[in-house]
Amino acid sequence: MNPYAELQARALACNLRLPASGLVTGTFGNASAFDRQRGVFAIKPSGVPFSELNAEDLPVLDVTGTVVYGSLRPSSDMPTHALLYKSWPDLGGVVHTHSPYAVAWAQAMRPIPVFGTTHADHCDGDIPCTAPMADDRIEGDYEVETGRQILDTLAGYSHTDVTMILVACHGPFTWGATPEKAVDNSIALELIAQMALHTIRIAPATPRLKESLLKKHFERKHGPGAYYGQATPTSEDTPQ
Repeated sequence: MNPYAELQARALACNLRLPASGLVTGTFGNASAFDRQRGVFAIKPSGVPFSELNAEDLPVLDVTGTVVYGSLRPSSDMPTHALLYKSWPDLGGVVHTHSPYAVAWAQAMRPIPVFGTTHADHCDGDIPCTAPMADDRIEGDYEVETGRQILDTLAGYSHTDVTMILVACHGPFTWGATPEKAVDNSIALELIAQMALHTIRIAPATPRLKESLLKKHFERKHGPGAYYGQATPTSEDTPQ
């Protein structure tokens, strides 16, 4: 019996949402689902078209990057996912895409300014962008260094308040308490990136959203007195 079948099925469903949401083309992008109780995650295998994926294809690894189940090579971005899970054990999922609007900001090496309430609903401030990776890090363990760049850039931030980032010259990563939420955050990030680009095309001098409105919109969804939505998620919503 496959002890990881449920985890693999959950990860597969999240991966299939990426092309369905227009976030990936070809084999670009990957999603992973983390089992916090067992300290393992399932991730898309490297180079396999999304249309050909089966749950059993998704390798399962521990946070050191060691394969514990499966025969296919994991995504080349696996070490980045592993480092984030190791550093933030309360995560349930991580997603990386090459969605065009988010990538455009990453290639410009610019954070996405918070211009409006749609952005504020999802992130407590500008969406950060890492610095370009130094040559010695590129020549080292590149995917691990990508994870370190994310961690370095978010030093001083709460990873539960800022659940999305741009890796300079590369693309976006998102995460969440569940793998489904991590995908939701990728969809939201692409929409925010598109809206921000259109905003500065229409009015390049558009000011940043005022702080009071930013805080109101973020905290009504994510703050201690949040009142947006229905019942608080139960433990069934979180990978065990």
